[in-house]
Amino acid sequence: MRWSDLVEGWPQVVIASVSVALAVMIALAVHHVLFAVLRRVARRTTNELDESLVTALGRPMQWLLPIVAALGVLRAQHFSDGLRGLENVQVGLVHTAVLGVIATLTWTLTRLVRFGVGVMLRRYDVSVSDNLQARRVHTQIGVITRIVNAVIWIIGVSIGLMTFESIRHLGTSILASAGLAGLIVGLAAQRTIGNFLAGLQIALTQPICLDDVVVIEGEWGRVEEITSTYVVVKIWDDRRLIVPFSTIIERPFTNWTRRNSQILGTAFIYVDYTVPVEAVRQELLAFVAQHEKWDRRVCGLQVTDLRERTVELRALVSAADAGKAFDLRCAVREHMIGFLSRQFPGSLPRVRIDAPEGASSEAG
Repeated sequence: MRWSDLVEGWPQVVIASVSVALAVMIALAVHHVLFAVLRRVARRTTNELDESLVTALGRPMQWLLPIVAALGVLRAQHFSDGLRGLENVQVGLVHTAVLGVIATLTWTLTRLVRFGVGVMLRRYDVSVSDNLQARRVHTQIGVITRIVNAVIWIIGVSIGLMTFESIRHLGTSILASAGLAGLIVGLAAQRTIGNFLAGLQIALTQPICLDDVVVIEGEWGRVEEITSTYVVVKIWDDRRLIVPFSTIIERPFTNWTRRNSQILGTAFIYVDYTVPVEAVRQELLAFVAQHEKWDRRVCGLQVTDLRERTVELRALVSAADAGKAFDLRCAVREHMIGFLSRQFPGSLPRVRIDAPEGASSEAG
């Protein structure tokens, strides 16, 4: 645009600028009043989802309404003949407003997806003890939501790029080189694409879910987060193990809560051969019966191994989840050590030395 065009058409520029400013201000005022009324109505309803929906749409609409108002005013402007430069500016501003509308609509769709996901996940509480179904749903929806949001933004950016004439005319060339470009990108991002596809497989088959108790790479922990490409496992000592999806698909791992959160725990006790096994078994049953962490499914004591100097006793107990099972196992060990020390101190592991006959007299 030339300076002479701006000087010559300054009255029209002022009128257009004031019109756009008024349209934006009116749109902001309408948004403020409309959503104030909607929030007040939502608070009076018994359904909490109404207020959540108003909140989800509030921020995007605060941008969308002014942009749409400005777009309508800009398109309605007509400049006098000879002011070609001002018309070019008008076209650029209209194009910018169209891109703004596309961006805000894309943003609105992602927030609506997040709202819908929140509504679905409210029905599945992961804080309860038996939360297998809830963890499965949270895992599946979490991965699918990230994929859906990525697709929405890809479509939005594609539509925005198609508004440029120069890019639109390059369609034939882009299609002609799409095969080669796809091959190059596929080779360069082979592992990334593999992790992405592995994420889809995990979301559908669900070998692992949120809050699962797993043993991966020799580390025991809980699944804390599942992203679009990797899993975060919170280890028992508060470290975080980052595991790519490809590792979970390709390598074996242990999932303690695959079917349900109930689990069996073992506590090994090593004693002398003189131990009264039945007395120890009855003491174990009496102790576990009054313990709050036992779920009353399994409790038993067996001799599982005979070694050169000790007998291996295995106490098998059950609990509602892995955390309670760990605490119960520790409690069983502590109690049984105390019981043996008090009641049968001779049954604790010891070393015997048999001296040959007459050795004591010869030594004397």
